[in-house]
Amino acid sequence: MKNEKVEFLRDMIKDMDVKDKLRLAICMCDSDWLHLEYDKNEYWQYFDELLKENDEEYRTILINFAKYKVVMFAMAKIMEMEQTEQNKVALYLFNKINFESSKKQLV
Repeated sequence: MKNEKVEFLRDMIKDMDVKDKLRLAICMCDSDWLHLEYDKNEYWQYFDELLKENDEEYRTILINFAKYKVVMFAMAKIMEMEQTEQNKVALYLFNKINFESSKKQLV
């Protein structure tokens, strides 16, 4: 049962575009409800820079992340999880973003 939650979110993350993945990562790093074992501030700054490079709207105005329904739904699902499950999802998401951003730089 517990792995089903993680698998569901992994599948959801696979279907997201890069901007939504970055928005979700920023929300996860910014949330006090999640107890991630990672340096949230360092990752937040990294994802913030990547999103600024990829999203003109994010660079120019203050963004209300609540208008991105898939991101908010994923955050709600993550908040329901135990800490180990949250960290599994975060690890998957962060690695997926790092892979995609390094792949983009090589092209």
